[in-house]
Amino acid sequence: MARKPSGKGGRGHRRVAFRRNRQQPARRKQWDIHPEDAAKADLDSPQQEAVVAKGALSRKRTVTEAEAGSVDAVEGVGEGTAVAVRGRFVEVDDGGRVWLCTIRRLLRTRVISDRSPVVAGDRVRFAINKGGEAAGEGVIEQVLPRRSSLQRSDGRRMHTIAANVDQVLVIGSIREPMIKPHLIDRYLVAAHAGHLAAAICINKVDLDAENEVAPHVERYRRLGYPALAASAVTGAGVDELRTLLTGKSTLLAGQSGVGKSSLLNAVQPGLNLRTGCVSAATEKGRHTTTTAVWLRLAAGGAVVDTPGIRALDVAMVPLDELEMHFVEFVDLVQHCRFPNCVHIHEEGCVIQAAVESGQIDLARYDSYVELFYELSEVRRKKVSG
Repeated sequence: MARKPSGKGGRGHRRVAFRRNRQQPARRKQWDIHPEDAAKADLDSPQQEAVVAKGALSRKRTVTEAEAGSVDAVEGVGEGTAVAVRGRFVEVDDGGRVWLCTIRRLLRTRVISDRSPVVAGDRVRFAINKGGEAAGEGVIEQVLPRRSSLQRSDGRRMHTIAANVDQVLVIGSIREPMIKPHLIDRYLVAAHAGHLAAAICINKVDLDAENEVAPHVERYRRLGYPALAASAVTGAGVDELRTLLTGKSTLLAGQSGVGKSSLLNAVQPGLNLRTGCVSAATEKGRHTTTTAVWLRLAAGGAVVDTPGIRALDVAMVPLDELEMHFVEFVDLVQHCRFPNCVHIHEEGCVIQAAVESGQIDLARYDSYVELFYELSEVRRKKVSG
Protein backbone atom coordinates (compact mmCIF):
# COMPACT_ATOMS: atom_id res chain seq x y z
CA MET A 1 0.00 0.00 0.00
CA ALA A 2 1.33 3.38 -0.97
CA ARG A 3 2.35 5.51 1.98
CA LYS A 4 0.16 8.57 2.48
CA PRO A 5 2.23 11.77 2.33
CA SER A 6 2.47 13.75 5.54
CA GLY A 7 0.54 16.98 5.97
CA LYS A 8 3.69 19.09 5.72
CA GLY A 9 4.64 17.57 2.41
CA GLY A 10 1.19 17.68 0.85
CA ARG A 11 -0.46 20.28 -1.28
CA GLY A 12 -1.01 23.69 0.25
CA HIS A 13 2.21 23.67 2.25
CA ARG A 14 5.68 24.95 1.52
CA ARG A 15 8.89 25.91 3.26
CA VAL A 16 9.65 29.61 3.83
CA ALA A 17 12.71 31.29 5.29
CA PHE A 18 12.86 33.68 8.21
CA ARG A 19 15.18 36.44 9.27
CA ARG A 20 18.18 35.37 11.28
CA ASN A 21 17.82 36.15 14.94
CA ARG A 22 20.08 38.98 16.03
CA GLN A 23 20.99 37.15 19.22
CA GLN A 24 24.22 35.20 19.56
CA PRO A 25 23.99 31.41 19.01
CA ALA A 26 22.97 29.52 22.13
CA ARG A 27 25.78 27.89 24.11
CA ARG A 28 25.48 24.27 25.13
CA LYS A 29 27.12 24.08 28.53
CA GLN A 30 28.83 20.81 29.53
CA TRP A 31 30.10 21.57 32.99
CA ASP A 32 32.04 18.77 34.73
CA ILE A 33 31.77 17.61 38.24
CA HIS A 34 34.00 19.35 40.78
CA PRO A 35 37.53 17.77 41.03
CA GLU A 36 36.83 16.58 44.57
CA ASP A 37 34.01 14.44 43.21
CA ALA A 38 35.90 13.24 40.16
CA ALA A 39 37.03 9.97 41.72
CA LYS A 40 33.53 9.13 42.82
CA ALA A 41 32.04 9.97 39.43
CA ASP A 42 34.94 8.46 37.52
CA LEU A 43 35.13 11.60 35.43
CA ASP A 44 38.11 13.85 34.93
CA SER A 45 37.54 16.07 31.92
CA PRO A 46 37.99 19.84 31.73
CA GLN A 47 35.09 22.26 31.62
CA GLN A 48 33.81 22.70 28.08
CA GLU A 49 31.47 24.94 26.16
CA ALA A 50 30.13 24.21 22.68
CA VAL A 51 28.59 26.94 20.53
CA VAL A 52 25.64 25.53 18.66
CA ALA A 53 24.86 27.58 15.56
CA LYS A 54 21.46 27.42 13.93
CA GLY A 55 21.38 25.31 10.83
CA ALA A 56 19.72 26.26 7.57
CA LEU A 57 16.69 24.09 8.33
CA SER A 58 16.13 25.76 11.69
CA ARG A 59 15.55 29.08 9.89
CA LYS A 60 12.73 27.63 7.80
CA ARG A 61 9.19 26.84 8.69
CA THR A 62 6.45 24.87 6.96
CA VAL A 63 3.45 27.10 6.39
CA THR A 64 0.20 26.92 4.48
CA GLU A 65 -0.09 28.75 1.19
CA ALA A 66 -2.35 31.28 2.93
CA GLU A 67 0.35 32.03 5.49
CA ALA A 68 3.06 32.21 2.84
CA GLY A 69 1.20 34.89 0.95
CA SER A 70 -0.93 33.15 -1.69
CA VAL A 71 -3.65 35.66 -2.59
CA ASP A 72 -6.15 32.96 -3.59
CA ALA A 73 -5.75 30.98 -0.38
CA VAL A 74 -7.24 33.58 1.98
CA GLU A 75 -11.00 33.91 2.37
CA GLY A 76 -13.27 36.06 4.46
CA VAL A 77 -10.97 39.06 4.75
CA GLY A 78 -11.25 42.71 3.83
CA GLU A 79 -9.06 44.48 1.31
CA GLY A 80 -7.81 48.04 1.38
CA THR A 81 -4.95 50.50 1.10
CA ALA A 82 -2.42 51.07 3.86
CA VAL A 83 -2.66 54.81 4.45
CA ALA A 84 -0.19 55.11 7.36
CA VAL A 85 2.22 52.89 9.26
CA ARG A 86 2.71 53.93 12.87
CA GLY A 87 5.07 51.54 14.63
CA ARG A 88 3.41 48.12 14.82
CA PHE A 89 0.03 49.49 13.74
CA VAL A 90 -1.20 50.14 10.20
CA GLU A 91 -4.20 52.23 9.21
CA VAL A 92 -6.03 50.54 6.33
CA ASP A 93 -8.68 52.32 4.25
CA ASP A 94 -11.14 49.90 2.61
CA GLY A 95 -13.02 52.72 0.86
CA GLY A 96 -15.69 52.94 3.53
CA ARG A 97 -13.79 53.22 6.79
CA VAL A 98 -10.30 53.12 8.21
CA TRP A 99 -9.27 50.00 10.14
CA LEU A 100 -6.52 49.94 12.76
CA CYS A 101 -4.58 46.77 12.03
CA THR A 102 -1.61 44.90 13.38
CA ILE A 103 0.62 42.85 11.09
CA ARG A 104 0.50 39.07 11.24
CA ARG A 105 3.69 37.93 12.98
CA LEU A 106 4.58 35.68 10.06
CA LEU A 107 4.78 38.73 7.76
CA ARG A 108 7.02 40.55 10.24
CA THR A 109 9.47 37.68 10.79
CA ARG A 110 9.90 36.21 7.33
CA VAL A 111 13.13 36.97 5.48
CA ILE A 112 12.46 40.14 3.46
CA SER A 113 14.74 42.53 1.68
CA ASP A 114 12.69 45.48 2.86
CA ARG A 115 12.87 47.13 6.27
CA SER A 116 9.11 46.98 6.71
CA PRO A 117 6.66 44.44 5.24
CA VAL A 118 3.91 47.08 4.87
CA VAL A 119 4.27 50.68 3.67
CA ALA A 120 1.89 53.49 2.75
CA GLY A 121 0.18 52.69 -0.54
CA ASP A 122 0.33 48.90 -0.18
CA ARG A 123 -2.79 46.97 -1.08
CA VAL A 124 -3.40 44.53 1.75
CA ARG A 125 -5.85 41.89 2.85
CA PHE A 126 -6.83 41.81 6.50
CA ALA A 127 -8.93 39.70 8.84
CA ILE A 128 -11.31 41.39 11.25
CA ASN A 129 -10.56 40.68 14.89
CA LYS A 130 -13.18 38.71 16.79
CA GLY A 131 -15.47 41.31 18.22
CA GLY A 132 -13.36 44.02 16.61
CA GLU A 133 -15.73 45.11 13.85
CA ALA A 134 -17.29 47.83 15.96
CA ALA A 135 -13.85 49.10 16.97
CA GLY A 136 -12.50 48.82 13.43
CA GLU A 137 -9.64 46.49 14.35
CA GLY A 138 -8.01 43.80 12.26
CA VAL A 139 -4.88 41.85 11.38
CA ILE A 140 -3.07 42.20 8.04
CA GLU A 141 -2.72 38.74 6.51
CA GLN A 142 -1.26 39.55 3.11
CA VAL A 143 0.45 42.28 1.12
CA LEU A 144 -0.54 42.16 -2.54
CA PRO A 145 2.13 42.57 -5.27
CA ARG A 146 3.34 46.15 -5.76
CA ARG A 147 3.09 47.73 -9.20
CA SER A 148 5.58 50.48 -8.34
CA SER A 149 7.63 51.72 -5.41
CA LEU A 150 10.16 54.33 -4.37
CA GLN A 151 13.08 52.82 -2.48
CA ARG A 152 16.31 53.87 -0.85
CA SER A 153 19.10 51.78 0.58
CA ASP A 154 19.09 51.41 4.34
CA GLY A 155 22.32 49.64 5.23
CA ARG A 156 22.03 46.05 4.10
CA ARG A 157 18.31 46.27 3.40
CA MET A 158 16.03 48.35 1.25
CA HIS A 159 13.63 50.87 2.70
CA THR A 160 10.50 51.26 0.59
CA ILE A 161 9.20 54.77 1.17
CA ALA A 162 5.79 54.16 -0.46
CA ALA A 163 4.21 51.83 -3.00
CA ASN A 164 1.65 51.78 -5.81
CA VAL A 165 1.87 55.45 -6.77
CA ASP A 166 1.78 56.85 -10.30
CA GLN A 167 4.46 59.50 -9.97
CA VAL A 168 7.03 61.07 -7.70
CA LEU A 169 7.03 64.84 -7.21
CA VAL A 170 10.49 65.89 -6.09
CA ILE A 171 10.25 69.14 -4.14
CA GLY A 172 13.18 71.45 -3.52
CA SER A 173 13.37 75.00 -2.22
CA ILE A 174 15.51 77.75 -3.64
CA ARG A 175 16.31 79.00 -0.12
CA GLU A 176 15.82 77.88 3.47
CA PRO A 177 17.10 75.24 2.88
CA MET A 178 19.26 75.86 -0.17
CA ILE A 179 18.37 73.84 -3.25
CA LYS A 180 20.35 70.60 -3.74
CA PRO A 181 20.38 69.63 -7.44
CA HIS A 182 22.34 66.42 -6.72
CA LEU A 183 19.66 65.27 -4.28
CA ILE A 184 16.96 65.95 -6.89
CA ASP A 185 18.94 63.87 -9.39
CA ARG A 186 19.19 61.02 -6.89
CA TYR A 187 15.43 61.05 -6.47
CA LEU A 188 15.01 60.93 -10.24
CA VAL A 189 17.28 57.87 -10.43
CA ALA A 190 15.30 56.17 -7.64
CA ALA A 191 12.02 57.00 -9.41
CA HIS A 192 13.26 55.48 -12.68
CA ALA A 193 14.48 52.38 -10.85
CA GLY A 194 11.03 52.03 -9.24
CA HIS A 195 9.18 52.36 -12.59
CA LEU A 196 7.70 55.72 -11.65
CA ALA A 197 7.13 58.92 -13.60
CA ALA A 198 8.75 61.97 -12.01
CA ALA A 199 8.16 65.73 -11.81
CA ILE A 200 10.00 68.58 -10.06
CA CYS A 201 8.70 71.52 -8.05
CA ILE A 202 10.94 74.35 -6.80
CA ASN A 203 9.24 75.93 -3.78
CA LYS A 204 9.75 79.26 -1.97
CA VAL A 205 10.12 81.37 -5.09
CA ASP A 206 9.14 84.31 -2.88
CA LEU A 207 12.72 84.08 -1.53
CA ASP A 208 14.28 84.12 -5.00
CA ALA A 209 15.76 87.62 -4.94
CA GLU A 210 18.46 86.74 -7.50
CA ASN A 211 16.21 84.99 -10.07
CA GLU A 212 17.87 81.59 -9.66
CA VAL A 213 14.74 79.44 -9.94
CA ALA A 214 14.21 79.71 -13.70
CA PRO A 215 17.46 77.94 -14.74
CA HIS A 216 16.68 75.00 -12.45
CA VAL A 217 13.15 74.65 -13.81
CA GLU A 218 14.37 74.94 -17.40
CA ARG A 219 17.09 72.30 -16.85
CA TYR A 220 14.52 69.63 -16.06
CA ARG A 221 11.97 70.76 -18.61
CA ARG A 222 14.59 70.29 -21.34
CA LEU A 223 14.92 66.69 -20.18
CA GLY A 224 11.18 66.13 -20.54
CA TYR A 225 10.23 66.28 -16.86
CA PRO A 226 7.22 68.37 -15.80
CA ALA A 227 8.77 71.16 -13.71
CA LEU A 228 7.30 74.20 -12.02
CA ALA A 229 8.06 76.96 -9.53
CA ALA A 230 5.74 77.63 -6.61
CA SER A 231 5.30 79.44 -3.32
CA ALA A 232 3.09 78.23 -0.49
CA VAL A 233 3.30 81.79 0.92
CA THR A 234 2.17 83.82 -2.10
CA GLY A 235 0.21 81.11 -3.90
CA ALA A 236 2.37 81.31 -7.04
CA GLY A 237 2.26 78.05 -9.02
CA VAL A 238 -0.30 76.42 -6.69
CA ASP A 239 -2.95 76.09 -9.43
CA GLU A 240 -0.39 74.47 -11.75
CA LEU A 241 0.63 72.12 -8.93
CA ARG A 242 -2.98 71.19 -8.24
CA THR A 243 -3.46 70.30 -11.91
CA LEU A 244 -0.33 68.11 -11.82
CA LEU A 245 -1.66 66.18 -8.81
CA THR A 246 -5.32 65.79 -9.83
CA GLY A 247 -6.37 62.31 -10.89
CA LYS A 248 -3.08 60.64 -10.00
CA SER A 249 -1.46 59.12 -6.94
CA THR A 250 1.69 61.11 -6.18
CA LEU A 251 4.50 60.66 -3.69
CA LEU A 252 5.94 63.95 -2.43
CA ALA A 253 9.67 63.65 -1.76
CA GLY A 254 12.43 66.03 -0.73
CA GLN A 255 14.63 67.13 2.13
CA SER A 256 13.24 68.43 5.42
CA GLY A 257 12.05 72.02 5.40
CA VAL A 258 11.40 72.45 1.67
CA GLY A 259 7.66 72.90 2.32
CA LYS A 260 5.98 69.67 1.19
CA SER A 261 3.22 69.89 3.80
CA SER A 262 2.82 73.64 3.30
CA LEU A 263 2.27 73.15 -0.43
CA LEU A 264 -0.35 70.46 0.24
CA ASN A 265 -2.15 72.80 2.62
CA ALA A 266 -2.16 75.41 -0.16
CA VAL A 267 -3.39 72.91 -2.78
CA GLN A 268 -6.22 71.72 -0.55
CA PRO A 269 -7.16 74.15 2.24
CA GLY A 270 -8.48 72.27 5.22
CA LEU A 271 -5.89 69.51 5.30
CA ASN A 272 -4.21 71.29 8.21
CA LEU A 273 -0.98 69.32 7.96
CA ARG A 274 1.69 70.20 10.51
CA THR A 275 4.38 72.53 9.21
CA GLY A 276 7.65 73.69 10.73
CA CYS A 277 10.34 76.29 10.37
CA VAL A 278 13.94 76.05 9.16
CA SER A 279 16.89 76.77 11.42
CA ALA A 280 18.43 80.11 10.47
CA ALA A 281 21.88 78.89 11.58
CA THR A 282 22.01 75.56 9.71
CA GLU A 283 19.31 76.04 7.02
CA LYS A 284 18.09 72.55 7.92
CA GLY A 285 14.45 71.72 8.43
CA ARG A 286 12.92 69.80 11.29
CA HIS A 287 10.85 66.65 10.73
CA THR A 288 7.25 67.78 11.08
CA THR A 289 6.03 64.80 9.03
CA THR A 290 7.20 61.69 10.90
CA THR A 291 5.66 58.92 8.80
CA ALA A 292 4.51 58.53 5.20
CA VAL A 293 0.76 59.24 5.02
CA TRP A 294 -1.60 58.52 2.11
CA LEU A 295 -4.10 61.40 1.67
CA ARG A 296 -7.03 61.59 -0.73
CA LEU A 297 -7.50 64.85 -2.63
CA ALA A 298 -10.91 66.46 -3.00
CA ALA A 299 -10.20 67.18 -6.69
CA GLY A 300 -9.43 63.50 -7.32
CA GLY A 301 -6.30 61.45 -6.83
CA ALA A 302 -4.13 61.03 -3.77
CA VAL A 303 -0.79 62.13 -2.38
CA VAL A 304 1.70 60.50 -0.04
CA ASP A 305 3.29 63.08 2.24
CA THR A 306 6.65 61.68 3.37
CA PRO A 307 9.23 62.63 6.02
CA GLY A 308 12.07 64.72 4.62
CA ILE A 309 15.53 63.24 4.25
CA ARG A 310 18.88 64.95 3.75
CA ALA A 311 20.53 62.13 1.78
CA LEU A 312 19.31 59.38 -0.52
CA ASP A 313 21.36 56.20 -0.94
CA VAL A 314 20.51 54.48 -4.25
CA ALA A 315 22.72 51.42 -3.72
CA MET A 316 19.88 49.22 -5.00
CA VAL A 317 20.62 50.43 -8.56
CA PRO A 318 23.08 48.09 -10.35
CA LEU A 319 26.21 49.92 -11.47
CA ASP A 320 25.79 48.68 -15.04
CA GLU A 321 22.30 50.23 -15.21
CA LEU A 322 23.11 53.67 -13.85
CA GLU A 323 23.50 55.31 -17.27
CA MET A 324 19.96 54.31 -18.31
CA HIS A 325 18.51 56.32 -15.40
CA PHE A 326 19.94 59.57 -16.81
CA VAL A 327 17.50 60.22 -19.65
CA GLU A 328 19.86 62.50 -21.60
CA PHE A 329 22.39 59.65 -21.85
CA VAL A 330 20.06 57.02 -23.31
CA ASP A 331 20.17 57.99 -27.01
CA LEU A 332 23.90 58.75 -26.97
CA VAL A 333 25.57 55.80 -25.21
CA GLN A 334 25.24 53.54 -28.25
CA HIS A 335 27.65 55.83 -30.11
CA CYS A 336 30.45 55.56 -27.54
CA ARG A 337 33.69 54.10 -28.90
CA PHE A 338 33.75 51.27 -26.35
CA PRO A 339 30.71 49.11 -25.51
CA ASN A 340 31.66 49.09 -21.80
CA CYS A 341 32.34 52.83 -21.62
CA VAL A 342 31.67 54.31 -18.19
CA HIS A 343 31.69 57.88 -19.59
CA ILE A 344 34.35 59.24 -17.26
CA HIS A 345 37.89 58.67 -18.55
CA GLU A 346 37.60 56.95 -21.95
CA GLU A 347 38.64 58.53 -25.24
CA GLY A 348 35.92 58.84 -27.85
CA CYS A 349 33.11 59.03 -25.29
CA VAL A 350 30.12 60.85 -26.74
CA ILE A 351 28.75 61.62 -23.27
CA GLN A 352 31.87 63.56 -22.32
CA ALA A 353 31.78 65.32 -25.68
CA ALA A 354 28.14 66.26 -25.09
CA VAL A 355 29.07 67.74 -21.70
CA GLU A 356 31.88 69.79 -23.25
CA SER A 357 29.54 71.11 -25.95
CA GLY A 358 26.82 72.00 -23.46
CA GLN A 359 24.35 69.42 -24.77
CA ILE A 360 24.40 67.70 -21.37
CA ASP A 361 24.19 69.90 -18.28
CA LEU A 362 27.42 69.84 -16.26
CA ALA A 363 25.60 69.60 -12.91
CA ARG A 364 23.71 66.55 -14.14
CA TYR A 365 26.93 64.94 -15.34
CA ASP A 366 28.54 65.63 -11.96
CA SER A 367 25.62 63.81 -10.33
CA TYR A 368 26.25 60.82 -12.59
CA VAL A 369 29.98 60.72 -11.77
CA GLU A 370 29.31 60.99 -8.02
CA LEU A 371 26.81 58.14 -8.16
CA PHE A 372 29.08 56.03 -10.36
CA TYR A 373 31.94 56.10 -7.86
CA GLU A 374 29.52 55.54 -4.99
CA LEU A 375 28.02 52.44 -6.63
CA SER A 376 31.50 51.23 -7.64
CA GLU A 377 32.46 51.21 -3.96
CA VAL A 378 29.31 49.25 -3.12
CA ARG A 379 30.20 46.65 -5.76
CA ARG A 380 33.79 46.45 -4.53
CA LYS A 381 32.66 45.74 -0.98
CA LYS A 382 30.30 43.00 -2.19
CA VAL A 383 33.05 41.32 -4.22
CA SER A 384 35.58 41.49 -1.39
CA GLY A 385 33.02 40.02 0.97
